[in-house]
Amino acid sequence: MQYGICNLSIVPLRNEPADVSELISQVLYGDFFKILEQRKQWAKIRLAFDNYEGWIDNKQYIEITEQQYKVIHKETPVLSTDLVEFIEDKNQQLFPIVIGSSLNGLSLINHNYEGNFVNLQIDKTNIIKTAYMYLNTPYLWGGKTPFGIDCSGFTQMVYKLNGYKLLRDASQQATQGEALSFIEESEPGDLAFFDNSEGIITHVGIIMKDNYIIHAHGKVRIDRLDHSGIYNIDQKRHTHKLRVIKKII
Repeated sequence: MQYGICNLSIVPLRNEPADVSELISQVLYGDFFKILEQRKQWAKIRLAFDNYEGWIDNKQYIEITEQQYKVIHKETPVLSTDLVEFIEDKNQQLFPIVIGSSLNGLSLINHNYEGNFVNLQIDKTNIIKTAYMYLNTPYLWGGKTPFGIDCSGFTQMVYKLNGYKLLRDASQQATQGEALSFIEESEPGDLAFFDNSEGIITHVGIIMKDNYIIHAHGKVRIDRLDHSGIYNIDQKRHTHKLRVIKKII
């Protein structure tokens, strides 16, 4: 088994080993992983944080040893908390990184960082405050950054920045936590999941107080939430059908 760590800011994780393949997620700076399959130009990887799998360009990461992988995997995650900051290498070249990037591998990559960071679990009341940092971020299928994000990437990153681990896709996140019977039982920071006409969960958002929800739909936005689902304030209609509410924390 081989191992790697991402030494660039925002690297695409693709469904197949090709630049034209679907973007299924993004590998942020400092994310580390197992290499499941190695090809000439691509590697199939499994991310340590959420076990998500996909293909990454061989030019966009560096290899690390099994021992190095195990060491940083055991450490408490240290994450950047500035929307955008810079890493400096030994030649004083700058690398931009985005909020939620992992800093545990700085010494392995031989980089320096002087920005703000977090390395502990934060109270649930901070979830909505963190979510606001992504407000108006454009929707991007597979995205995980303030420059483009999808619904489950949004919830995953918000929870990650507060010290909690969510899986990558909405359908996977729906398997976590405790189901609530009514919206009235929920608290700000709980997750609401929505399904399509076939009963497949395709959307997730973060519940706010007073029956509002913040979620990624066109952009990260705030809408009304009721027993039917999400009522889009701009379109004046329901856009998502409520399936279940989950308390993760």
